[in-house]
Amino acid sequence: MFEDILARIGTFSPFWIYITLFFFAFVENVFPPSPSDVVIVVGGSLIGTGSINFLFALAFSTLGSILGFILMFYIGSTVDKKIIHSGKIKFIPIESLNKVETWFRKYGYFVVVANRFMPGTRAVISFFAGMSNLVSKKTVILCFVSALLWNTIMLYLGFVFGDNVQTVDEYLTTYSNIVIVGTVAIILFFVLRFFFRKRKTAA
Repeated sequence: MFEDILARIGTFSPFWIYITLFFFAFVENVFPPSPSDVVIVVGGSLIGTGSINFLFALAFSTLGSILGFILMFYIGSTVDKKIIHSGKIKFIPIESLNKVETWFRKYGYFVVVANRFMPGTRAVISFFAGMSNLVSKKTVILCFVSALLWNTIMLYLGFVFGDNVQTVDEYLTTYSNIVIVGTVAIILFFVLRFFFRKRKTAA
């Protein structure tokens, strides 16, 4: 897959390479899953060949990440106010949702910082950040820090590995699988704890 993406993007002019980095970084936050990390790593390999500039690649990919996050953040805040808390969705208990939002208001800023390092959950995190009414300015700043760090790492890996970016893909796949399994396990733990507590209270 890396070879195909590298061959395709390598034929673009520098301007369109930057636009491609921006586009995939943006789309991943809105329509996951998206191979944005793969594309950014490929961008790093193109930095090594002198096709593009590191700072421009970092700026465009980070801007895409931030704007995608902001869009989902806005959607989350809008859905929360106009639909969910209005009681129109009967199968989502408002009481349970309030507990999730309370938890997210307490730990959400830490989660936002870790956002880019959690593949497969990025859109969900930005959406719930909006639903939980986190402070917009602080949230965007933390999102910027997270995206800047992650994209720097991805570009650097592509730069270092060059044409051998398939190795990075293997590590990224393993890392993503670990993160997803860990996230599912944590969510399952809290769901089970919630139901056991509710059942104990009812008894």
